[in-house]
Amino acid sequence: MGFDHVWENRDLIVEGFAVTLRLFAVSGLLALIFGTLLAVMRVGPIPPLRWAGTFYVTVVRNTPLTLVFVFSVFGLPRVDVSLEFVTFAVVALTTYTTAFVCEAVRSGINSVAPGEIEAARSVGLRFTQVLRLVVLPQAFRAVIPPLTGVLNALLKNTSVAVAFSVAESNAIFRRLQNADGSATLALLITFALVYVVLAGVLFGGSRLLERRLAVAR
Repeated sequence: MGFDHVWENRDLIVEGFAVTLRLFAVSGLLALIFGTLLAVMRVGPIPPLRWAGTFYVTVVRNTPLTLVFVFSVFGLPRVDVSLEFVTFAVVALTTYTTAFVCEAVRSGINSVAPGEIEAARSVGLRFTQVLRLVVLPQAFRAVIPPLTGVLNALLKNTSVAVAFSVAESNAIFRRLQNADGSATLALLITFALVYVVLAGVLFGGSRLLERRLAVAR
């Protein structure tokens, strides 16, 4: 069935998934940071920041990821931004995923009881202190499942990078398929199983974190 071709090129496959995981880890971390900041902007008391956050989310969520990649890879060099293709991929994935992280975190912020926020303000806490000490800890506990879904989508979205000269797992799949077309089914099974395992690790870690935070609460 072509599994010998898969085994012979196992190092190349591992290398491709290593790039995938690197794209996922860096883009995911940056998206969590920027998405949280964007969510704070959207619920904050400063109207221009709320409008800017809403505009960003509306535009990016309704823009195809491929188009975001095009703007990153071909648009940024036109303004003298020169980066490696992997870095351009991180910029595109982060830009896109940030909007979805923002909405997940914002839903968590809105789920916090208003009475708790009012109580925190009544004891003299500033807006930033209320967010850091009262709102965000509860918000993140509430949004672990939706955030996991967003990160799982990011894991699969890394495959778009293949169209922009990034040698991640999907690029390796195409290279090996071109080398031996008879191994296509074996390659499909192998790569699908690896993605299933990665998604399983992600969702398993999410459930463990959710249970741990529930006990801590």
